[in-house]
Amino acid sequence: MPDLQDLPESTTEADGSVIVRVLSYNIRSMRDDTAALARVIEACRPDVVCVQEAPRFFRWRKAAARLARTSGLVYVSGGATASGPMILSSLRAHVERTEDVLLPRTPGLHQRGFATAVLRFGRARLGVLSCHLSVEDWERYGQGRLLLDQLSAMDVPYAVAAGDLNDRPDGRTFGLLADALQDGWATKPWGREHTTRLGDPLQRIDVVLASEGVEVLGCGVPMGLPRVSERDLRAATDHLPVLAALRVPAS
Repeated sequence: MPDLQDLPESTTEADGSVIVRVLSYNIRSMRDDTAALARVIEACRPDVVCVQEAPRFFRWRKAAARLARTSGLVYVSGGATASGPMILSSLRAHVERTEDVLLPRTPGLHQRGFATAVLRFGRARLGVLSCHLSVEDWERYGQGRLLLDQLSAMDVPYAVAAGDLNDRPDGRTFGLLADALQDGWATKPWGREHTTRLGDPLQRIDVVLASEGVEVLGCGVPMGLPRVSERDLRAATDHLPVLAALRVPAS
């Protein structure tokens, strides 16, 4: 496995392809140490952040704007309007369009949704979807199908979906998505595998998934990356982030 410092940096290559760093992070509604959270995000130097459990209630827009500002990013889409999933980006990304999607709600269970955007990096276009799937297996599987339908409906040559699947690699929803998309960790493991809070049972339930044609250069939990301290990871939220470097062809 490569050294953590070897994850490729964001760049535009001679053929017009781009290397994009995508971070997926469940932030537990910013109920923990928001300064530590911002430090972790900023240290990962992402171009795109797919957030789960973004603030959804009182003054949620101000909280989202504060997180973006303190992390050196800008708000793109989602939050309360997607029932939790949210997308942030660096100024490197040009936002072509966004859409927040609310999924069919089962009485007694949480409302779920997708935050989506089409981003352009020079000559490369990338569809992005942030998700947080159900804790119930039968509902989660249906949401996995809707996720694939949504990516197809975005009508872009290349796409990435990232989020908290509430499912493990041996689960049927995880398997459904990994059969249709590249599982970043399984394709090019880098960093730490398991995404649950340090000290909790080891599980990999947070992912970055990429469509065919996107080259995964490395994907995993950035524990040990310079400036990403274990203390901040423990303080920021109850999940660990997943960072991926992806090469996206010009389109």
